[in-house]
Amino acid sequence: MAGKIVVLGTGGTIAGTSDVPGASVGYTAGQLGIAQLLAAVPQLAQAARGPLVAEQLAQVDSKDMTHALWERLVQRCLVHLADETVAGIVITHGTDTLEETAWLLHNLLPTHKPVVLTSAMRPATALAPDGPQNLLDAVALAAEPDAHGVLAVAAGVVHGAREVAKMHPLRLDAFASGDGGPLGWMDAGPVRWAHARAPEASVPRHGGLAARLGQLAWPRVQIVLSHAGADGSVVDALVTAGVVDGLVAAATGNGTLHQELEQALTRAAAAGVAVCVASRCPQGRMLALPPDAPWSSAPGLSPVKARVSLMLQLMDR
Repeated sequence: MAGKIVVLGTGGTIAGTSDVPGASVGYTAGQLGIAQLLAAVPQLAQAARGPLVAEQLAQVDSKDMTHALWERLVQRCLVHLADETVAGIVITHGTDTLEETAWLLHNLLPTHKPVVLTSAMRPATALAPDGPQNLLDAVALAAEPDAHGVLAVAAGVVHGAREVAKMHPLRLDAFASGDGGPLGWMDAGPVRWAHARAPEASVPRHGGLAARLGQLAWPRVQIVLSHAGADGSVVDALVTAGVVDGLVAAATGNGTLHQELEQALTRAAAAGVAVCVASRCPQGRMLALPPDAPWSSAPGLSPVKARVSLMLQLMDR
């Protein structure tokens, strides 16, 4: 018998409902349990190639994702990944912060088995919900023998944790992978990998930190935006109040910063605050900063993913 697929439910639009029959907007996320979602898609049993197990971790709108839930999610993934009877994991998640959770898990979890995040742009009560097909694709992907590591699938497209980003507030194909492109596609059956084979597995950068998450405090890392007319008042206020351990600057272009903001970040770095710069441009990759730069950079990462990386770095030092 093939290994079992574990489906961890966290809520999101995929579990959302509306009081207006058939409505695609104006709904409340995280209303249906994961067992209800699975029962609504009878084809899942065949796609799983083995037993299918459901576990409800939370019922939240992912805009309200917390560090505590991240800890719980990592802990449960570690338990199931260590179970020899488990072939893969599927996580149902809201779209708003899916890319942040995916990047967190990518940096922490072992990669010998697939961990697949999926979601929906329409609630379960919509006239034509997209959640059932996304869930079916996620289970099929998690059951693929050559799949591994943290992946995301929606609208039939398979994305990697580093590249995936929500690019549209309403479309069903809201996610994209920028210049890197998708890893593959779910074409009514087995995954079709973009380069005819599954991508190589990578070693999690902070794998040793995963088991210690519950013992450590999460660093307070905020994102500040560089824009026309920017100043350093927010940065100075955060540093003076002593409520920040790290700052990610969402920079213009190739990591450029308004001079007023740059001066404030220089003061913050001198005060012991960790500073990282990431481009706010949704595509491309900013060049790495020179070795003598006063702060680090995050080439290829969005500001929200750079924040996740900076938090993990501060926890793991």
